[in-house]
Amino acid sequence: MSQWFECKVKYDKMLENGIQKTVTEPYLVDALSFTEAEARITEEMQPFISGEFSVAAVRRINLSDIFYNQVGDKWYKVKTNFITIDEKTAVEKKTASFQLVQAREFKEALTVYLEGMKDTMADYEIASITETPLMDVFAADLQRTTADKEAEKQE
Repeated sequence: MSQWFECKVKYDKMLENGIQKTVTEPYLVDALSFTEAEARITEEMQPFISGEFSVAAVRRINLSDIFYNQVGDKWYKVKTNFITIDEKTAVEKKTASFQLVQAREFKEALTVYLEGMKDTMADYEIASITETPLMDVFAADLQRTTADKEAEKQE
């Protein structure tokens, strides 16, 4: 199971009007620890940021799944309540779970989420869908290891 960390990266960004401004932007990385998350975001951001930058914060995020949509440029957080019935007391219990959906707009986020959940056998209800400030998501399975990069250089 993936462990997701939100990393806030602080750097000087050139705005469209030519003014340079210090910004802090959140990114999501899949890592095993806080240390690995910081190292991963540093490696991922180096090609995109000219000049110096720093990792201002790293915190663990509770996500059970991510639904990708290649045309999406925004990230939406979906809170899902899975509904179960306690067999002993016959009381309905709701367990919250969070997913991330990539989409262009709210309606598309709902469509992508429902498409991703269509094979789910469990009863659930959508409690909320909110747009996040996340700039990008870096999954571990898309990440090449340093050993892979070194092997390519030697070939």
